[in-house]
Amino acid sequence: MARVCFFTGKRTKFGRSISRRGKAKYLGGVGRKTTGIASRKFKPNIQKVRAVVNGRVTRIRVSCKAIRMGLVVKPPVRDWKPPVEATATPS
Repeated sequence: MARVCFFTGKRTKFGRSISRRGKAKYLGGVGRKTTGIASRKFKPNIQKVRAVVNGRVTRIRVSCKAIRMGLVVKPPVRDWKPPVEATATPS
């Protein structure tokens, strides 16, 4: 299952991590040199939540940003209990 937000469409993005060595010129060095470039991933903070979508309670994957923005409508808390049947009294 893809790491995609249901509401905002946020998904994994790709980038690079640049490794450098040396001392910056403004600190008195000869400059920073690139020693390696590695690919990396930027993953959104995706959570599974129960939410009301189109009038039905479903489990969806949403980003924390969508939750904080109030895009997710949580289902009401149910306080239903099974009915207590009357016990038969001996006669």
